[in-house]
Amino acid sequence: MSETLFDDAGAEAQRGQEPLAVRMRPRTLDEVVGQRHLLGPGSPLRRLVEDDAPMSLFLWGPPGTGKTTLATVVSRVTQRRFVELSAVTAGVKDVRAVIDEARRQMGMRGTRTLLFVDEVHRFNKTQQDALLPAVENRWVSFIGATTENPFFSVVSPLLSRSLLLTLEPHADDDVRVVIERALTDERGLNGRYTLADEAADHLVRLAGGDARRSLTYLEAAALVAGSRSEITVEDVERAVDRHAVRYDRSGDQHYDVVSAFVKSMRGSDVDAALHYLARMIEAGEDPRFIARRIVVHASEDVGMADPTALQVAVAAAQAVQLIGLPEARINLAQAVIHIALAPKSNAVVTAIDEAAGDVRAGRAGAVPAHLRDAHYRGARELGHGQGYRYAHDHPGGVVAQRYAPDSVAGREYYRPTTHGAERRYGEVLERIRSVLRADPGAR
Repeated sequence: MSETLFDDAGAEAQRGQEPLAVRMRPRTLDEVVGQRHLLGPGSPLRRLVEDDAPMSLFLWGPPGTGKTTLATVVSRVTQRRFVELSAVTAGVKDVRAVIDEARRQMGMRGTRTLLFVDEVHRFNKTQQDALLPAVENRWVSFIGATTENPFFSVVSPLLSRSLLLTLEPHADDDVRVVIERALTDERGLNGRYTLADEAADHLVRLAGGDARRSLTYLEAAALVAGSRSEITVEDVERAVDRHAVRYDRSGDQHYDVVSAFVKSMRGSDVDAALHYLARMIEAGEDPRFIARRIVVHASEDVGMADPTALQVAVAAAQAVQLIGLPEARINLAQAVIHIALAPKSNAVVTAIDEAAGDVRAGRAGAVPAHLRDAHYRGARELGHGQGYRYAHDHPGGVVAQRYAPDSVAGREYYRPTTHGAERRYGEVLERIRSVLRADPGAR
């Protein structure tokens, strides 16, 4: 358990011994970088702070998005005594001790307490229930931080008494602002160093939207630079033990690597595909972009040869949204391996492209009368629906009947290969087409 009184001058004297990420924590809401959806004028959080109102909040977001920072800023701005508990080590006894002390401080000195519980999802039901009286009776202002979905990890009575705020990973531009501020601010490196452009790019990529990580790496790189005034990309590489991947997300490197990635999956070279996947991830490529490419090529390059490839790819894309990096790299890798090793067929993309080509060429004839909508008044008089054969009334659910317009009658867009499961679909399609075309009007 840690406790801070922000009007205590002794606390400021210790700041020089603290890590750079701690020293650079914002002191006001206006200094907070990112999370504009939570901090804009009139937002619930800003209103609570400006009105100095009692509060109970859950901050839900990935590591390094500012959960602890927001809690300390709220405490500082509202002049509340700040007490931090880690749910990893604290128990019910610790929670009750904090609450008892908060009530005593309020009664004796009028001092209000903000209780911040980090990793609150790790508290069990009994530990979370111990917080309820304090929240309900406003003995403390409560802020709980979690990287897990609170609807699954927090008891309903506590969640229903709290405001849930979702934090997002920092954009690259936000991380750059954090780094630049740390370079010049007197609490940070105080202008002793400049940062080479390539080193800044590498730090932003390594941060992966985590502002705290970017400052941790910057501080380590400054130690490597020593008496030199410029921090180079080599300093960052040595400090973090991560080679700088030359990869411009808006330039040739981006398109070349993505092209090689796709072609390696298509060519069934699983090792090369995994190499390019790792290269993109390590360079800080948006994992959602990678997931979209995998989903596309599950149909474009595998298709009906292995219909489960699309399911795996979509599941990987959903995993990226649910858990993010670094864990989602495993889900992406599984999808890449599946697609690379799957039997290949481009029959799906060829089919839709040929069909679209006919439509663009003007071969979009009238819908056959027996297929037209016959539900409205007067449709029968127009001949709509007359002669339509209901497929379920016939053996196998297939009946000789013409479906396509005259302009494309007899056109075959889908031509299955003999690869994987598509061989079976080809046999089924051959039987179906033979039945359909038994009707002279279908030819």
